[in-house]
Amino acid sequence: MRDSARRGVVPAAASALMLLLLGGVAAAPNPKLNNVELCNGADRTSPDPQIEGCTALIESGKETPKTLAIAYNNRGNAYTGKGEYDRAIQDYDQSIKLNPNHARAFNNRGVAYQKKGEYDRAIKDFDESIKLNPNNASAIFNRAEAYLNKGEYQRAVRDFDEAIRLKPTSDTVWNGRCWTRAIVGELQAALADCNEALRLQPGVAATLDSRGFTYLKMGEWDSAIDDYSSALQRDPRLASSLYGRGLAKLKKGDITGGNADVAAATKIDSKIVEDFVHYGVQ
Repeated sequence: MRDSARRGVVPAAASALMLLLLGGVAAAPNPKLNNVELCNGADRTSPDPQIEGCTALIESGKETPKTLAIAYNNRGNAYTGKGEYDRAIQDYDQSIKLNPNHARAFNNRGVAYQKKGEYDRAIKDFDESIKLNPNNASAIFNRAEAYLNKGEYQRAVRDFDEAIRLKPTSDTVWNGRCWTRAIVGELQAALADCNEALRLQPGVAATLDSRGFTYLKMGEWDSAIDDYSSALQRDPRLASSLYGRGLAKLKKGDITGGNADVAAATKIDSKIVEDFVHYGVQ
């Protein structure tokens, strides 16, 4: 089930533009400070204020190349948040042109390519980001997701291993490895990973979905139904949980309930049956 869509790719945080621009500035009101704050994402109501603040800085003609690199990166993040990936990539291109060692811009451009389904280009950018910052857990996690979407599961697991080593308190990373291990049939290891993710962050729909999938492949129908139902309480339109629960119900002989869940899942995601077949479940 196109995994980045199922869980969401995790981009690195925006660069701390305020730290670069505000040092030693008086506290008196200043229009420039407002643009800096906006470009740094101070207004979270929508991506548009960040775009406006960054654009004002870029077009001012007064900023240094280092500042402009950050502003382009941050505006790219805002465009990514709006789903305007081509515009985001153009901004990341400018950021990298101004600062070829900007690891976050490479990572964030990789995220935009990942969102477009251009996994090879995404991996190339994640490789460069990791080369510039080998301890960048976000880029390693994102590369794992790209390998996962390409079906290169063992390479994905290796990256999840490294991301967990660097950031062992991230439930998202543990869940990513759980999901990948479940796909390849390492079910006990997958279950342990999902349990750790839920210990770190209880009640996350995506993790409950992953553990439900693991139980489904283990043939533990009741446990699968319980986890899928819990996931659906939090996200009623999670197609993978609806479909997985439907399959588990059918395995238990609940034809009416199973068919209803399967029909609801395919209405949300027409490719869900194909995805589960690909993962060895039908």
